[in-house]
Amino acid sequence: MLDVPANIAHILSTLVSANDLVRAKKLAFESGDPLDAVCTRLGLCAERDLAEAIASALGLSSVGQERFPPHAILSDVLNAHFLHKSRALPLAMTDAGLSVAMVDPTDGDARQALLFAVERPVTPCVCSATDFEAAWERLYGLGQRDSQQPEATSSSDDVERLQDLASDAPVIRYVNQLVSRAVDLQSSDIHIEPVGQSYRVRFRLDGILTEIERQPMGFGTSVVSRIKIMARLNIAERRLSQDGRFSVSARGQKVDLRVATAPTVHGEAVVLRILDSDRVPLEVRALGFSPALEARWLHLLDRPHGIVLVTGPTGSGKSTTLYAGLTRLNQPGRKLLTIEDPVEQQIDGVNQVHARPDIDFGFGAALRSFLRHDPDVIMVGEIRDLETARTAIQAALTGHLILSTLHTNDAVSGITRLLDMGIDAYLIASTVTGILAQRLVRKVCSACRGDAAGPCAACGGTGYKGRTTIGELLLVTPEMRSLIERQAGYDELRRQALADGMIALAADGAEKVRRGITTAEEIARATLEG
Repeated sequence: MLDVPANIAHILSTLVSANDLVRAKKLAFESGDPLDAVCTRLGLCAERDLAEAIASALGLSSVGQERFPPHAILSDVLNAHFLHKSRALPLAMTDAGLSVAMVDPTDGDARQALLFAVERPVTPCVCSATDFEAAWERLYGLGQRDSQQPEATSSSDDVERLQDLASDAPVIRYVNQLVSRAVDLQSSDIHIEPVGQSYRVRFRLDGILTEIERQPMGFGTSVVSRIKIMARLNIAERRLSQDGRFSVSARGQKVDLRVATAPTVHGEAVVLRILDSDRVPLEVRALGFSPALEARWLHLLDRPHGIVLVTGPTGSGKSTTLYAGLTRLNQPGRKLLTIEDPVEQQIDGVNQVHARPDIDFGFGAALRSFLRHDPDVIMVGEIRDLETARTAIQAALTGHLILSTLHTNDAVSGITRLLDMGIDAYLIASTVTGILAQRLVRKVCSACRGDAAGPCAACGGTGYKGRTTIGELLLVTPEMRSLIERQAGYDELRRQALADGMIALAADGAEKVRRGITTAEEIARATLEG
C-alpha cells in the first residue's frame, strides 16, 4: 500500500483546468503552502471532491470525522508536530498494523517516517484538510491542552495562560495564514465569532459574508487572544468592546488591519477590516461612476467652498469615495486636513487626525481646532450631531470646502436629516452644494459572465466578481435652494432634484444592468437593503 504511483498535481489536473493549476502551483511555490491547500483556498475545487478523487485514483478508502478516534493513538511514539506537518493522523493500531488518515497519501517521506516509527505495516486512508485540522486540534492541539487546563485561580493566571496559548506557533501560523487567505480572495473583512461550541470564521467577499471554516472553541479563543495582542489591546478585558489595528506582511506586501472586538454570550467575537489601498485605487475614475455622475461629482469637488456630503448605509463605500476625492484635491498649493474615527487610509500630503471623544476631542471639537490651521479642504468622517453640523457650516461660510458623510438612505434625505438635527434651513441652502447617495453592487464575473453552473475559478461559482458603485447626486441649484429655504417636503425636494438632472439610484443601477455590468437581482438587493 506504500508504493503509490500517482501524485497530487496529477490528481488535481482531473479537477482543475490547466491554466488554473499553473496559477495555483505558482502561488504554492511563493507561499510554501501545499498545492492542494492552495487549490481549495482559491475555490478551484472542493475539499471533499479532492479527497474522493485522491481515494479513487489510489484505490484507497476515504474517511470523515466519524472515523477519527476519541483519544490520541500512539501519542508516546508519534510527535504531534510531525503529524501536523505531515497532515497525518493515526486512526487505529492493531496486530495488522497502523491505519492512518492522510490529506496527501502520496507524501512518501511521511509514510516512510510512520513505517519507521511504528515498525508495523501502515495503511493510509484519505481525509479532507478541514477534517484533519479539526481532529488534530481536538486530539493534539490547543483545544486538547485548553480542555486539560484547570480553572484559572486568579485574573493574572488567566491572562498569563491566554498569552501563552496565543504565543504558540500553531496559533501564530494560523492567524498569518488566515490573513493571507483573505488577501488572496480579496476579502474586505474577516469575522471570527463564537457559535455554540466552536468558532465560525467568515470572509466578506464582494460584500457578502461567506463561511470559510469552523475551529474548536479552545483554539478560537487563542486566536482571538493572539489578534488582541497584535492589535495592542487589553487581553484581560473580555467584558467591553475594544478597537485597534496592526500590520502584517502577506504574500510579500504590507497589509493594514483594523480590529474590533465584542463580548457575546458565547465568548469574544472579533472582526478584522482589511485596509488594502493597493487593491482599490483611491481615484475617482476607479469608483465605477457613470460618466454623467462622475462629471457632476468632479464639478462639486472643483468648487472652492461649501459642504459636499456622501450618504449611504454602513459598507456602501462612502469613505473610499471621500478618499478618492481627497486624492484629487491633494495638490501642493492646498492644505488638506481630516478628522476621522478611525483613520482608515493614510494619504501622503494630507494631515489626518484620529477623533478622541474620550478626551473631548470629537468631530466638532477637532473641526473647530482645524479652522485655526488655515486649511483649504477639511474632511470630517461623519456629521452625527448638531455641534459638528454647525461647525461644518461655519467653516463652509468662511471659505472652506468641507467633505463629510451622513447615514441616510438617499440624497434628498440628507437635507431632511440636517433639518431634523436643528440646522436652520437658510444655512443648509447657503452652504450645502451637493449630496451623493451610493451603494456598492457586485459585478458579473467576467470569466463566466454570471452563468457559472459549476465551480468557476474566478468567482467560485457565485457568478459575481468585484464590485462597482451606483449612485444618485443631488445638486443644490437655485431652484433647490428656494425649496430648502421654505422647508419643502421630501417629495417636492425629490421632484426638483430629478428635474435638475439627478439620475435616481435605481435608474443608475438599471443602466449598469443594461450594459451587462451587474444584474437586476443585485440592484434590488442593494437598494432594498439600503
